[in-house]
Amino acid sequence: MSLLRVDGLEAGYGLLKAVRAVSFECAQGEVLALVGANGAGKTTLLRCIAGVHAASAGRVVFDGADIGSLRAPRRVGLGIAMVPEGRRLFTAMSVEDNLRVAALRARKGPWNLESVLEAFPQLKPKLKAAAGTLSGGQQQATAIARALMTNPRLLLLDEISLGLSPIAVDQVYESLRGLIDAGTTVVLVEQDLTRALAVATQVICMLEGRVALQGRREELQRQAIMDAYFGLGREARGAA
Repeated sequence: MSLLRVDGLEAGYGLLKAVRAVSFECAQGEVLALVGANGAGKTTLLRCIAGVHAASAGRVVFDGADIGSLRAPRRVGLGIAMVPEGRRLFTAMSVEDNLRVAALRARKGPWNLESVLEAFPQLKPKLKAAAGTLSGGQQQATAIARALMTNPRLLLLDEISLGLSPIAVDQVYESLRGLIDAGTTVVLVEQDLTRALAVATQVICMLEGRVALQGRREELQRQAIMDAYFGLGREARGAA
């Protein structure tokens, strides 16, 4: 049984429809990469899964249960954690306090202050520093570590490389690779196609709110993904 299933999901902002009849499944331990240009609907879809934006139609099913009526805090309690675009840290608080605040909503599990610092060792010397004084890469590491403190079964990551230097992106993805190797289930929104394809087991390319292409990573040719990304040959389903 899939850990996450999305059936015919639709969502928008007033008259603007941002997500149109999107359906997919994600199994335990998979990494699903949502790719597409700005405005494709990726972030709105992620927010609907997290419960911070209401869907207008369709279902979000988590571990066999329809969670469409549950607000975001209840979904966190079930094991869904989101790292939003822009990180949204408590900038005046220390790194340690940012992490400990998240622990107040924690499920039982392996993630605690000690274990997240093992996953993100670059944060150890910064524990007492205000989160707002950190570099972009350190802030992103803090945001992911904060999400892990809730002991999620499903980790939603929105544009984790946005605005970071190449070196900082390398560090964040190196830590992310460790989480993936440990079996963490991830839905990743990423505009950097190379980064996304390097970690994904499944790929969905969105265009104008719809799924333009989806499939297992090993079954999709990069050119087919690029064509779907830019809306070229919308019916393409390239196979390796």
